[in-house]
Amino acid sequence: MIGPMTIQAESRKPAPARGLALPGTGAKVHEHYLRNGLRVVLLERPGDPVVTSLLWYGAGSRHEAPHEAGVAHFLEHMMFKGTKRFGKGSVDATTTSLGGSNNAFTSFDHTAYWFELASDRFEAALELEADRMRGLLLDPAEFISEKAVVLEELSMGRDDPWRRLSQDVSHELFGRHPYGAPIIGHPETLQPMSVEIMRAWYERTYQPCMGTLVLAGDLHPTSTLSMVRKHFGSIESGPAPAPVLCAPLREPEGERRIEKRWDDAASRLVMAYSTVPVGTDEDFDLDLIDTLLTGGRVSRLYKRLVLTDGLATMVGSSSDTRMEGGAFWINAEAVPGVDPAELERVIEEEITRLVDEPIPAKEMRRVQRTLRSGDAFEAETVSDLAEWFGGFAVDADWRMLLDWEERRAAVNAKRVRATARQLLTRERRVVGWSLPGKES
Repeated sequence: MIGPMTIQAESRKPAPARGLALPGTGAKVHEHYLRNGLRVVLLERPGDPVVTSLLWYGAGSRHEAPHEAGVAHFLEHMMFKGTKRFGKGSVDATTTSLGGSNNAFTSFDHTAYWFELASDRFEAALELEADRMRGLLLDPAEFISEKAVVLEELSMGRDDPWRRLSQDVSHELFGRHPYGAPIIGHPETLQPMSVEIMRAWYERTYQPCMGTLVLAGDLHPTSTLSMVRKHFGSIESGPAPAPVLCAPLREPEGERRIEKRWDDAASRLVMAYSTVPVGTDEDFDLDLIDTLLTGGRVSRLYKRLVLTDGLATMVGSSSDTRMEGGAFWINAEAVPGVDPAELERVIEEEITRLVDEPIPAKEMRRVQRTLRSGDAFEAETVSDLAEWFGGFAVDADWRMLLDWEERRAAVNAKRVRATARQLLTRERRVVGWSLPGKES
């Protein structure tokens, strides 16, 4: 079954915010929309004399057609290779000359570009960003050269046993939906990819109506908005991109298992459960479950597997929620000589205990404190704040941050056990093992 997967321009339904305090961050939110559709969010936080510019495009690897797989990440590389106005290397050279930093990242649901500069010189970031929004050269020679870089990056990932196993588990969990494919793409789509394929992707997705510009730091809202209008206001925006057809998310259909071989002595486990989209109540519950299981030396799985029973050299977990669905991951590596089945049995036993037994109040308080500390860290610097805020603005709704603390506090032991009972079941999981032996 194939269904539509839409690249969506930002929703225009909520009324823009003006000087709204963002709890726990020391910032005020000023939201605006330019006539061309660009959403502009100013996070005013006086203090440190820096400003972060973070431009998000609501298009990532989940929006690629099958023959385009990897184009979003590849284009991220090419965004630093020059425009007619600013040649190759200008972005980095300008940033360095101004004493700042820049970078970019691609996810399943979005792509983002950031600069951090002193508050008296951040306009340079706006000038560079507006120019490459529609003026990218995509020089054929640079394209060929950078393709080799991306293919080498892909090859290095395939030489990593954890990445290989995680990708196999992800593919089994999400099926033919793009969430089951690597963001970087595949050799069979990257090798034949042409400049024309990339240019078509760039022209339909890198336009104002697909963008959210987040500026955070020591800025003046009125003058900053004038700067944004000066550089972005005249850019014409085309229509929102048409839907891209893709397979739906794979429905849970009973436990599925993968066994791989790798030519070393390690036994590695990746266990993944199909979960929920970002911003749901269960998303908050899963954060607490993650911390309860592997958040520190006194967490349940770390204490049991590493410190007490001596079954694992490491264990970790994470809740990975995205726009259309999510996964809860558990990773562990067995101590040499330990039976992998015993390691898996103990993990299963701890998840069953989480569902069946009351969670002590003291443990709940510890986990909640840990999460609150993590939330504070998310907004520690203006770059952290811009990334945290922007991710929710593009993938969900940033207004959920207004009652974030209340939603976090509402997670109680009863809810945690109910969510674990609902989502952390055998029927919803894929279990992958990478065992010693000839590579497979």
